[in-house]
Amino acid sequence: MPTPEPAGRSGYTVAVVGATGLVGGEMVRLLDARRFPVAALRLFATARSAGRTLPFRGRDVTVAETSEAALAACDLVLFAGGDDASRRFAWSAAAAGAVVVDNSSTWRQDPRVPLVVPEVNGHALARHQGVIANPNCCAAALVMALAPLQRAVGLRRVVVSTYQSASGGGADTLRRLLDETRALLQDPDALVRGDSERIAALAGDRDPLAFNVRPQWRWGPDGMTEEEAKVVAETRKILEVDLPVSVTTVRVPVLVGHTLVVHADLAQPLTAEAARRLFAAAPGVAVEDAPEEDRYPTPLRAAGRDPVLVGRIRRVPGDEPALTFVVASDNLRKGAALNAIQIAEALVARGHLRPRSTPARAPGA
Repeated sequence: MPTPEPAGRSGYTVAVVGATGLVGGEMVRLLDARRFPVAALRLFATARSAGRTLPFRGRDVTVAETSEAALAACDLVLFAGGDDASRRFAWSAAAAGAVVVDNSSTWRQDPRVPLVVPEVNGHALARHQGVIANPNCCAAALVMALAPLQRAVGLRRVVVSTYQSASGGGADTLRRLLDETRALLQDPDALVRGDSERIAALAGDRDPLAFNVRPQWRWGPDGMTEEEAKVVAETRKILEVDLPVSVTTVRVPVLVGHTLVVHADLAQPLTAEAARRLFAAAPGVAVEDAPEEDRYPTPLRAAGRDPVLVGRIRRVPGDEPALTFVVASDNLRKGAALNAIQIAEALVARGHLRPRSTPARAPGA
């Protein structure tokens, strides 16, 4: 587990915006677990969540309503909330001197803003102008697996199908899945019969997520969902290649952990065993590829773990040179909170984050 060098004796004043959500809470836990040099932790959310407390290093830290004035006093601001908070406060915090790491999609395609997975394109941090974007949860896992192949033999085309957990939609989607599951278990025969009237009566939705798979994102004019468009654009930006990428995204009734099935057309031939060696040597990637021993990537095996799991690596008969493989990752960790903390750690290691002042008090330190 990395231990960043402390910033002098005091460390940094760190803010988490959206601290009461799934990703924000995970950010707070990882700041502690990874021993990030925090002199003072400030937690922010909407007015509805203000006044709640979260534990950090043996103390309870009170959540306040987000404001420009409060963020202006911080060295590092981690945005874990939605697009609204980032749109309102990210650049004003940066203008006041903070470095912002934004988990929303608001600024990912802004040319001023580097979109960073530290193991893949950490060099892009040197170009930041105060705001750094954290990628989409599937794009982060995808580029972790594609980057070793791109570096070794090159990529010609990538086709991806995703199986994304409910937590990717936030706490409300996760709770809705649990509620729908409990409700539908009262009459499982309705599911077998496809009785839409009974299903709707129990779950409150004719097409629920429970016991189902569905595309739960807004549709674009070309038939793609907004999630599919994000993964395509972000993969190209992070890898810094104009790569043909085709993506189909699906929400599945899993609580935590996203799974991707990837077909990669390679520029040069590569055996499955050579690919396993490349993946095994890549930072942040763990190979789980022994099906005869029941070892392969699954969301349950990825949940609560930092590495991106890669397995079921195989050549594609009649389609050479190409590989197919499966990727699984904890979407709340590498897909969100962990990657944001790793960006902060890389900023410290590269000398791009310096404390502006030592706070008089250090709540949560």
